[in-house]
Amino acid sequence: MFAWSWKAGLAGAMVLAASAYAFAEMPGHQGHGAAGHTMSPGSDAAGMDGCPMMKGGGMHGKHAMMHRQDAASAGPPSLPGQDAFGAIQEVVRLLEADPATNWSKVDIGALREHLIDMNEVTLDAATDEKPLDNGIEILVTGEGRTSDAIKRMVPAHAHALSATGWNAKTEDLPNGVKHVVTSDDPSQVTKLKALGFMGIMVQGSHHQMHHLMMAKGEFAH
Repeated sequence: MFAWSWKAGLAGAMVLAASAYAFAEMPGHQGHGAAGHTMSPGSDAAGMDGCPMMKGGGMHGKHAMMHRQDAASAGPPSLPGQDAFGAIQEVVRLLEADPATNWSKVDIGALREHLIDMNEVTLDAATDEKPLDNGIEILVTGEGRTSDAIKRMVPAHAHALSATGWNAKTEDLPNGVKHVVTSDDPSQVTKLKALGFMGIMVQGSHHQMHHLMMAKGEFAH
């Protein structure tokens, strides 16, 4: 009885093995490993090499490739990282592109000093604005290099404001200047009061050309 049971069990195991083999050979199931991953030629017995998530060229590899492609299509960085640096870089490129540039007169140092003045006036100058019936009066003051920058920039800009139709004048102060800008047009008076000191200072498009002229040694602020 025991011998019969042992033989019957062995026969049953053989039947089960044959059935499993036949099932694996059926269409749609061929090439599947025990873990359920698709096995490709050359993959190991467990079928792990055939799993896209387990291979270096899987989803992570595809994402890395996409990021590299995006970076390549975007090109190199374009911002210089600092505004004065970028302004000087732009002027130098213009000088290099102009075959008429006289390099014996070029003075990039003068442009740099002017850009430092601009930084001092824009960020460090103190202003006390007083509205007038026909315009605005502004006391622009500072200490040290800021005071010197004010005295160089504000009077020079007052002369350029004549092109706007405004009347501008400056008066020297111990630590800066008094800047008075007026107009006969009531709408312009309203605009002047709204603009204030820096709004008035940025008027006109002469700044950029002055920068180029400074760099060429043709203009002293």
